Amino acid sequence: MFHCVSFVVLSLTLSGYAQSPTYSATYLPPNAPYQSEQGETGYNNCTTGYNQTSECQNAYVNTVQDWCVWAPPQPGPDSVIGNTEQIEVAWCMQSGHGTRLIPDGSITGAHVVVTPDYIQVTGVGNLTNINIPAGDAGGELDPHGADGNGNPIGGLVFSSAFGALEQIHEWTNFVSADQFCFRACKPAVNAPTMCQHIYDVMGCEWNMPANYSAGVFEQCLGDSAEPMGVYGTSTFYQGEPVTPSAHPIPSSSSCTLFSTISNGQGVLIGGITSTASTPASTQCPLFVQGAFGSSGTGAAKSTGSSAALPTAPPVGCQHLTVIFSTIVIGFSMGIILV
Repeated sequence: MFHCVSFVVLSLTLSGYAQSPTYSATYLPPNAPYQSEQGETGYNNCTTGYNQTSECQNAYVNTVQDWCVWAPPQPGPDSVIGNTEQIEVAWCMQSGHGTRLIPDGSITGAHVVVTPDYIQVTGVGNLTNINIPAGDAGGELDPHGADGNGNPIGGLVFSSAFGALEQIHEWTNFVSADQFCFRACKPAVNAPTMCQHIYDVMGCEWNMPANYSAGVFEQCLGDSAEPMGVYGTSTFYQGEPVTPSAHPIPSSSSCTLFSTISNGQGVLIGGITSTASTPASTQCPLFVQGAFGSSGTGAAKSTGSSAALPTAPPVGCQHLTVIFSTIVIGFSMGIILV
């Protein structure tokens, strides 16, 4: 959401942000609906495995080897974050979530810190490999958005950092062509403050001061940072004449270092390493195809995945199924004459 606006418009926007209602529905991945919000372009019942064309809009922040970021579903020069923020899909480092996988070699540094108030992953890499155009300064994703619908619309975030896997209602993710940061706040009364989302043009290092070094992969315990924009008894608002410095990087300890991180499936840049049938949601049931000819999608194809996608058939196929069933019943009863 990197947009140039007047200070007056920006102030009104921030006021709208502060008053936007808190999203309260709670899901776990197994019971998530097909879509959790009106206007969602992807889906939330994402099965398992992975799929490099998945439209899954569930993200996870668990460990340095198991986290996600939001990024565009399609490549191209127009897929800058500012244009695609409402339709981003999840790109993850771990299979099993039904999402796309971040290709091996894309992430050149990743740092996870678990604090009393949040889990956070920061780092650098070549994120053009996940459809972010080269040179894109990026933008911010959060569950509120300028219109209250969230960016991406319907995006859900889950974490097991604080115990059992749970949905995280307050989170913020900045991502650009070469840097990322994602903070998921522990469900608590101070979560909206610790995962503030109104500083959308300030970038990662101002919002989430942390280690962004390349060549290091680590998971640490740490102290919580000072809330974004809060300096003692004063609160800075984006667009004011003087922008204060970022808060200092909080201390961390008990770090575990890794030589690298990998998606574990051998998925490389543009590579297809496994096969699965095409998503059932893109083609009619097989008995309908057999009776009336191919639906145009053909037989099972290589999709770079290890699991099929959600199985709801399109409405057209449902109607065709009803017609076919009626004809079959009619023949069996001798009602339809040829």
